Amino acid sequence: MAPAFRKAYVALGANLGDPPTALRTALQALAQTPGVRALEVSSFYRSAPVGPEGQPDYCNAVCAFETELTPEALLERLQALEAAAGRQRGVRWGPRTLDLDLLHVEGETRDTPALQLPHPRLHERAFVLVPLAELAPQLAIPGRGRVAALAAAIDRSTVRRWT
Repeated sequence: MAPAFRKAYVALGANLGDPPTALRTALQALAQTPGVRALEVSSFYRSAPVGPEGQPDYCNAVCAFETELTPEALLERLQALEAAAGRQRGVRWGPRTLDLDLLHVEGETRDTPALQLPHPRLHERAFVLVPLAELAPQLAIPGRGRVAALAAAIDRSTVRRWT
């Protein structure tokens, strides 16, 4: 029996090079991934960086899609896309050519050193909640509540549409 398709949500961000192009390239590659279908994308947003000072603003978005991949296989694909975009891991919350975070997979939870689902800081990040609320305002994040309520309660002052 084939695996069932489940809805997955991924946050995208970049603040080095040409961030909007990096996000669009990653979205194209993700849409062409076997086991991924029906990709939807939020608007792109500009947000102040979290972490070391002196970084350029980030371009952020969220995408939603159906997948039959396991969360672990999906994470592996996301990390391969980051590597292809020149992502180098080093400084925590430092500048990046591409950052892809698996936020939520319908019906799945994980708490391992490699993967936590839902994403443990999703509810604390306006740059994730604002675009996620565009796509899935009624999505219930286990233990946190609905995305629309989380987005309404957070300070959005550092997040605005990318122009």
